[in-house]
Amino acid sequence: MAIPTDEMKTFEAGQEDKITRTPFPNSHKVYIEGSDPSIQVPMREIALSPAKAGQGGIEDDEENLPLKVYDTSGPYTEPDVEIDVRNGLAPLRAQWIRERGDVEELDQVSSLYGRERAEDPLLAPIRFERARKTLRAKPGRCVTQMHYARDGIVTPEMEYIAIRENQACEEATEALKRQHPGVDWGAKIPKAITPEF
Repeated sequence: MAIPTDEMKTFEAGQEDKITRTPFPNSHKVYIEGSDPSIQVPMREIALSPAKAGQGGIEDDEENLPLKVYDTSGPYTEPDVEIDVRNGLAPLRAQWIRERGDVEELDQVSSLYGRERAEDPLLAPIRFERARKTLRAKPGRCVTQMHYARDGIVTPEMEYIAIRENQACEEATEALKRQHPGVDWGAKIPKAITPEF
């Protein structure tokens, strides 16, 4: 099926203008580094307004420390990252996967359907660049995160997720000790507020 010419023009030019690149107000992106410098977990540090006297039992106005939350915007809110929807995003996990040494590159996609689509000339106008080759596990190897966890291996992916879901709770707990307690209005709020909560 051929794509109408006017739709194709929209797809090829000006598409990047439709992607929101503006940082969120009153906040900026920060990174928490893992045990290896390649593990950089994005967080959004939100500036909070001061607590006013009389609220929550405080006597004088108090400055609130910034609050860190997990940033889901990816590289789109990075001013120095060039976004090209035809090339896709940088492969965050590629180095981690290759360093484990348990995968191999395929010369082409493994499915017959995928190869037929790749060779179909009618799809050329909408085909994205395939910058990376498909990977598969080497014979006799299992490359799932569950398999690594069962073998007692903590992968960079696991550490990344642990940092992201913890959201610097230890740091936040210390900061909260220096802030006014607020009013819970009878709600049962746990001391550690996790993404699940």
